[in-house]
Amino acid sequence: MEELAGWIAPIATMIAAIMTASNLGPRVTGWGFVVFTVGSIAWVTVAVTTGQQNLLLANGFLTLVNLVGIWRWLGRVARYDAGAREAQARSTAADATLFPVGNLIDRPVLHRDGTGVGRSVGAMARCDGGGIAYLVVAEGGIGGVGERLHAMRWEDVTIRGETLSTSVDAAALAALPEVDPTRWPAAAPRRAA
Repeated sequence: MEELAGWIAPIATMIAAIMTASNLGPRVTGWGFVVFTVGSIAWVTVAVTTGQQNLLLANGFLTLVNLVGIWRWLGRVARYDAGAREAQARSTAADATLFPVGNLIDRPVLHRDGTGVGRSVGAMARCDGGGIAYLVVAEGGIGGVGERLHAMRWEDVTIRGETLSTSVDAAALAALPEVDPTRWPAAAPRRAA
């Protein structure tokens, strides 16, 4: 039992870390916490069979944290996500075309011709009357290293399924002023060329 748990524990922990860190939506993150729970229970088994009190206490606590993660991501957040998607589906049928604002993060941004422009990292909404002021798009770099951020007026963006479409091509996006990741614009930016 100790040997099997000794293999399951690190493998489950590594798989769960990838699942939660990849941010592929509430369901994947929630299942990542399920896998984390399997890993922490396996670590508890290793701790009990080898007499490692510190490993037992740490992973006993982590099991509780993982159960909260399961409740949050497979319960609460998944319900909200399902509600937003249902509203989106009903609005499309009614030609109201709603889109869950949470889906503006980490979506591909494509030029109308289908070529990639970048990936969305977030958006800013107006407090007076609502509406989205601008979208922040990352281009270049790998995994966040070396990427450049640019703010794009919301009027230059349309939503097509899970993709954000724009009339702004990659060169026009790169020509927009670069946005400091810690200091986004206080107002909508100028229109892209």
